[in-house]
Amino acid sequence: MYERQYISTAYTNVMAILLCILITNFSSKIKAQETSNEEVKRVQRAIFVFNFAQQIGWPTIEEQSNFKIGVLGPDRTILDLKAMSLRRKIHGKPVEIVRFQFVKNVKDIQLLYVNQKYNYDMHYILSKISGKNIMLVGEDYNFNASMINMVNVGDSFEYEINESRIEKEGFTIASTLGKHAITSSEKWKRLYRKTERTLNKVQEDKNRQEAILKDKEKQIQSQKEKITDQLEKIDSKEVEINRRNKKIESLYSESEIQQKKYKEKVVIERELEKNIQEQVAFIKNQEEKIIESNREINLQNEFLEEQQEKIIEQENVLNQQASELYTHKKVNILLIILVLLTLVISFFMYRNYRAKKKYNQELKHKNQEIYKQSLELEAKNKELEQFAYIASHDLQEPLNTISSFIGLLAEDYGENFDEAGKESMTFIQDASVRMKKLIDALLEYSRLGRSKEYHDVDCNIIIKELKKDLKVVLEKTGTKIRVKNLPLVVKGSEIELRLLFQNLISNSIKFCASDTIPEIDITCVEKKNPEDASKGFWQFSIKDNGIGIPEEHQERIFAIFQRLHSRDKYEGTGIGLAHCKKIVESHGGTIWLTSKEESGSTFYFTIPF
Repeated sequence: MYERQYISTAYTNVMAILLCILITNFSSKIKAQETSNEEVKRVQRAIFVFNFAQQIGWPTIEEQSNFKIGVLGPDRTILDLKAMSLRRKIHGKPVEIVRFQFVKNVKDIQLLYVNQKYNYDMHYILSKISGKNIMLVGEDYNFNASMINMVNVGDSFEYEINESRIEKEGFTIASTLGKHAITSSEKWKRLYRKTERTLNKVQEDKNRQEAILKDKEKQIQSQKEKITDQLEKIDSKEVEINRRNKKIESLYSESEIQQKKYKEKVVIERELEKNIQEQVAFIKNQEEKIIESNREINLQNEFLEEQQEKIIEQENVLNQQASELYTHKKVNILLIILVLLTLVISFFMYRNYRAKKKYNQELKHKNQEIYKQSLELEAKNKELEQFAYIASHDLQEPLNTISSFIGLLAEDYGENFDEAGKESMTFIQDASVRMKKLIDALLEYSRLGRSKEYHDVDCNIIIKELKKDLKVVLEKTGTKIRVKNLPLVVKGSEIELRLLFQNLISNSIKFCASDTIPEIDITCVEKKNPEDASKGFWQFSIKDNGIGIPEEHQERIFAIFQRLHSRDKYEGTGIGLAHCKKIVESHGGTIWLTSKEESGSTFYFTIPF
């Protein structure tokens, strides 16, 4: 029994250890995933602070023996800055890191870092450090609140510089620092919105991991309950074994008592033998009496057999009458069932008629509403197209005036401007050119889809003509275009389909790495309706080996004037894919894409038969 208890206790301990290991491994995986990104952000934060200090000029830096950086509040960033100070110097001087709990104690430092999450008031800090030659670097504060302000964006940081406040304190800024800074509050707000979306996504992932952890805990709890049930069964088995052992001991004691009484039983059996002999004689007398009784019983059985034959004849008559009654009953039941079925079918037919009549009335009413809405929608579309055309057309007149006066100013007074003035004039002129391109693109966008007269168009001829038009670009970039299985005839507008292919091919050439030769594959698949072979659509695909599009931006690239890159890197108005979407939808089709960064993109669109 003691051995059994020892085994059950060991089994319980082993299962508890396994459960602890399972919980620890699962928790460690989640924590490792959460902390890996945070550690990278901490190192990047320290690098940004050191770079700011290296690219800012202090008026009295030469008089200092070392460079001091202060951290305000209980921020763990001080550990990362101290680790960085062991490997890097600032302006050739060793770096010392100091922590301050209160703003009033800040002094004798060159740079102060503060994070908005510790709720320090930025205006109060600026008033306390004014005139002390201290550069203030804030994180996640409002636009232009600090001297240099950082903001979390995904797995990295962006920053903006308050140049007026920095110059007021007597600091100088390196040109490289200002080059990469954010220059407008609108960009700052967009970064904040992007950061919020990223934080929301991280929070959703965290909630999902917590839900998974709760499910695992429930599974572990159920395993504990099963283990508890097994232990209870083992305890009940031990109780049963103890009970049986006690029973065996009691039986052993009873056997000893029975051996003592054996002699007494022998005497009793002899007396019983005498009684049995007397009973045998009595039984013989009774057998003679039984034989006489059997004779009388046989006579009675013969009489009963005669009575039984009469009863069988009467039963046959009754059975014949019962079969006739059953047949009549069965016929009556069938008639009743037929009547009920007729009534039920009539009821359902009447109900279906009423329901069909009601549905027809509702359908007629809804069709009238849809017709009214279509008329209203058509009128509004016409108003919007007219508004876009008039607005774009009227915008050209003041824009032409601006461009003309810019040309006159540059021609007549260009020599009187300094370098900054000439650069400003160049910026204004470039902006007016971009504005004209945007207006022209808007006019072209408003014209798309107006023509509903479609003709037979040969896509192969369109591709051949586009190759001739783009011959200079194709030879310059070495682009390879491969065409396969294009349909001879599709129903549509030749001008709009030509613009559709031109925009998609031009984008594939433009958005390609500089060290890569563009390769474009154009194919088409015919997909028919299984119920009606005359109905279906052509599915075109244009595949390239370009830079690809991140998944989070794939939904908005078809919106008008949406750009994913700066104009310095890739030219254009950002309306090309919006043209493509409007052309495809005006033809009754759809457009989508599949893409992966650094692996190219594939654009799909459909044109119905």
